[in-house]
Amino acid sequence: MKLVSYLADGRDQLAFLVDGLLFDCDLLHPDLPNSMNMFLHYWDDMFPIAKQVEAAIKSGKISKESGVPFAEVELLAPVPFPTSCRDGYAFRQHVAAARRNRNVDMIPEFDQYPIFYFTNHHSIQGPGPVKCMPDHFEKLDFELEAAIVVCKAGRNITAEQADEYIGGLMIMNDMSARRLQMEEMLLNLGPAKGKDFSTVIGPCLVTLDELEAYEVPCKEGHTGKSWNLGMKCFVNGIQVSDGNLSDMDWTFAEILERCAYGADLHPGDVIGSGTVGTGCFLELNGTGKRNDPNYTEQWLQEGDVVEMEIDGIGKISNTIVKEESDFSLLARKK
Repeated sequence: MKLVSYLADGRDQLAFLVDGLLFDCDLLHPDLPNSMNMFLHYWDDMFPIAKQVEAAIKSGKISKESGVPFAEVELLAPVPFPTSCRDGYAFRQHVAAARRNRNVDMIPEFDQYPIFYFTNHHSIQGPGPVKCMPDHFEKLDFELEAAIVVCKAGRNITAEQADEYIGGLMIMNDMSARRLQMEEMLLNLGPAKGKDFSTVIGPCLVTLDELEAYEVPCKEGHTGKSWNLGMKCFVNGIQVSDGNLSDMDWTFAEILERCAYGADLHPGDVIGSGTVGTGCFLELNGTGKRNDPNYTEQWLQEGDVVEMEIDGIGKISNTIVKEESDFSLLARKK
């Protein structure tokens, strides 16, 4: 299934996405909720009903005339109000390249356990404008990722069990203000202000049954599902990134295992994969300068359009917008 949240009468509305049309869940079956958050909280009950309704749409038993064109609504994040948001560090290629570009060795602990950080779940957004303050434009960056959403509560979940707790996959853009991020992390804490202004997810939540044809074995020595899904990013129509979700070294199941150790996970928790190899300007600029001393760095600017695409999931577009303020934290440094 592909599930979408969009703005309807001032609130979030949950809908099926079928052949470019949206079908409101609650209008098609009295037991289905009208919001993603409610769907996730009652996932085990809702999912079988939703599958039957989706099959009726696809077979023509439910008229396509009741659908609304996908392009005509204001899309929200598929999970508009996540209960939390964590982001992992799963792609060895990205980590190794970033460290090589800083002239430091690959850290051996990467291969011992997955890590994650918490980011601002109140800054989750879908497609549309990404509002940036002056300091954000100091090396403003995208990060091409995928994300999952937890669909049932759990605690101390093992990697062998963890795929059962995944509701589906989404595209994620972990927006990053690199100067703020780098300054904070000199103090070995963060990232905080370098990350908390915007995290993009969307355009839809694709349930794992929809992705079975893309499943491939995970990396040797690892546990959990993996998918052969191409990942691309375009800035102003020019492709800048090219990766694959199957390149994840740590699986979502293994990241979820670590997240749930001694902690409760809740329906609606969003967990990102971390950046795919070539998936941000920080890595691309570093590699470019290593190969060519005259390489010109590129960072996101006001008006830039960032489009991300993952096979089987879809495409999401955001435009970088400058807020009407000259307030700067960097200018207030002691």
